[in-house]
Amino acid sequence: MSENKQTADAPGATPFDTIVCGDCVRFLGGHPDVRPNLIFADPPFNIGYQYDRYHDRRPYEEYYDWTKQWMSACATALADDGSFYVAIGDEYAAEICLIGKRDLGLTLRNWIIWHYTFGQSTKAKFARAHAHIFYFVKDPANFTFIDDAVRVPSDRQMLYKDRRANPRGKVPDDVWTLLRDEARRNSLAGGDADTDVWLMSRVCGTFRERVQWHPCQMPERLLERIVRVSSLPGDLVFDPFAGSGTTLSVAKQLGRHWLGTDISKDYVRQANARLAEAPPPGENQPGDQGSA
Repeated sequence: MSENKQTADAPGATPFDTIVCGDCVRFLGGHPDVRPNLIFADPPFNIGYQYDRYHDRRPYEEYYDWTKQWMSACATALADDGSFYVAIGDEYAAEICLIGKRDLGLTLRNWIIWHYTFGQSTKAKFARAHAHIFYFVKDPANFTFIDDAVRVPSDRQMLYKDRRANPRGKVPDDVWTLLRDEARRNSLAGGDADTDVWLMSRVCGTFRERVQWHPCQMPERLLERIVRVSSLPGDLVFDPFAGSGTTLSVAKQLGRHWLGTDISKDYVRQANARLAEAPPPGENQPGDQGSA
């Protein structure tokens, strides 16, 4: 359990439940009262995406130094029992791991592989159909991990009908295909109810969940798993690269406080508008929009 619960209305405290236009390093450095229980970061991958205000093709050393700066700011702000997830592509996965473990002293709990459908089209190599998600904690003896919130039916249960199977299901593997994230969501997810494997697509341009004003967007159900397992209702979820607002939308729908930063005024404006329309806790489930 968190020992540093926060309230948005405390005198002089930074307001929660908003996205702020600004650099995450400067913001966190200027707001020491911000102590997130969960941080999810999906930074630019340095592979040439067309962002509004950011050039996504920096020299290696410049990108590496910048990555170390923002990860350090996040690790410093993170609550003592907090969790820090970073999504990244192949090109800098090893660097993220080394910075987190060697330079910042974080404990790596999992190196998660998200295998998605609708992989990027290629001509001269195999199509990429995965991303890396690093799961760090600050204190290896004190962190939030609510296993019952994300258990899925196991093959032992569903295929082999083994009476020794845990009736609550199993904790998902560290390769997310995406395994059906909650047994109680099977009827919503579609597909064969007798399997625990559910291929989770990227959010493509024709999906109803997709916002059209941002070049890349995580699926809500992927973020739902992370928010459910690594935070409690009322905790603060922080996204240093808020972008389309998906992390924070999921946090709001699951009853968490949320806070994000982004350097693009346009992204901040549109993401805050998206958050204003997100249903409150209990009214809907993240990711229920499906695809067109």
